[in-house]
Amino acid sequence: MADPRSILAKLREGQTLTEFEMFAFAEGLADGTVSDAQAGAFAMAVCLRGLSLENRTHLTHGMLESGTVLGWSLDGPVIDKHSTGGVGDCVSLILAPALAACGAYVPMISGRGLGHTGGTLDKLSAISGLQIDVAIEDLQRIVGQVGCAIVSANADIAPADRRLYGLRDITATVPSIDLITASILSKKLAAGLEALVLDVKCGTGAFMQTPQEAVQLAQSLVDTAQSAGCKTTALVTDMNQPLARAAGNSLEMMEVMEALCSPKLDSDLIRLTISLGGEVLVQAGLAVDAAAGEMALTNALTQGHAAEVFGRMVAAQGGATDFVARWRDRLPAAPYAVDIFPQKTGYIRAIDARTLGEVVVHLGGGRLQAEDQIDKRVGLSDIQRIGDLADPTTPLLRLHARDPEIAKHMGAIVLDAFTLSEERPPRPALIHERIG
Repeated sequence: MADPRSILAKLREGQTLTEFEMFAFAEGLADGTVSDAQAGAFAMAVCLRGLSLENRTHLTHGMLESGTVLGWSLDGPVIDKHSTGGVGDCVSLILAPALAACGAYVPMISGRGLGHTGGTLDKLSAISGLQIDVAIEDLQRIVGQVGCAIVSANADIAPADRRLYGLRDITATVPSIDLITASILSKKLAAGLEALVLDVKCGTGAFMQTPQEAVQLAQSLVDTAQSAGCKTTALVTDMNQPLARAAGNSLEMMEVMEALCSPKLDSDLIRLTISLGGEVLVQAGLAVDAAAGEMALTNALTQGHAAEVFGRMVAAQGGATDFVARWRDRLPAAPYAVDIFPQKTGYIRAIDARTLGEVVVHLGGGRLQAEDQIDKRVGLSDIQRIGDLADPTTPLLRLHARDPEIAKHMGAIVLDAFTLSEERPPRPALIHERIG
């Protein structure tokens, strides 16, 4: 039997499902014959019991084949990047146009925020008029003309994942290697990719708290993707502090535009963008080695080519044609902002990045319920880094809110997220390991 109840019973008992059963459940997610209650129970059972490698692969392929798989006829490789999610992680918005400027085609199918992490689509939606929900034929046209597009998973692309993805956030089943693997790869591989690079986060702001957990997820993703014929590598990277100096949708878009228009090559955000891009350019055959790929991306950023591609992408997706030239006037700002100061002097030894991400959510910059509307304006900016010297006259960050009352409440929580010490700690390593 492959009805949802019998499948859930087998999962509850920790039994291995057949390929037919896993494909049937994915099909039920897509066509609605699996109820929300059953989908939530499935997610919880997988989160608690786990799946075998065989079942994880079957789930991924079942979700992939629940919808359309794109085909391409272009004069360059079709590639992409994906991050497992973190705080202040806006790499995708910089990397997609930079890769396109290097001769690749990037159909980036992205997601909204999950839990305490921001979503690429929520950040991009801070641009007025820009459309993230596009038909498949429009996605293919934009990618062919511009070189990249950043869009939501169309209803025809991995619809089983579209359904399960929304339920994971509200059923506390986000941090599951099996569900993360199937979710990421069902969407990515449906885009018809030739090469993929993965950014697997670990630390206080990541779903994978330790490097060991992150390596396990990275290996799962790489093995599954490569078995499907997609050249894939993964970098295990640090998320013990926000990657950018901002967290929040419009605020992170401002960081993105600064990176595209006036890149600071020594910032963690740019360094990681270039490292990930160098890996996938090698996999795609556009660079002889990672160093050559990184140089090509550096040139694309510093010479303005990536910014030009980003501007054309924004216009093609319905945004203003002069957005890159006038982005400072076109991104929304919160009506109230306040600096948060430490109560003593010391070096920042640790940052609870998850807490900062939760602060953004409770300011209104994320979702507590699936139907919540996000306030794109709110969040945190000018966030100090581990190893920086803090004192009562230098703010740890600036908090952007819709009113002073919520800012005061969240400001107290922000203070608890920073740990100070008398001695300067070492700066955390940005990249921990390469898998692939």
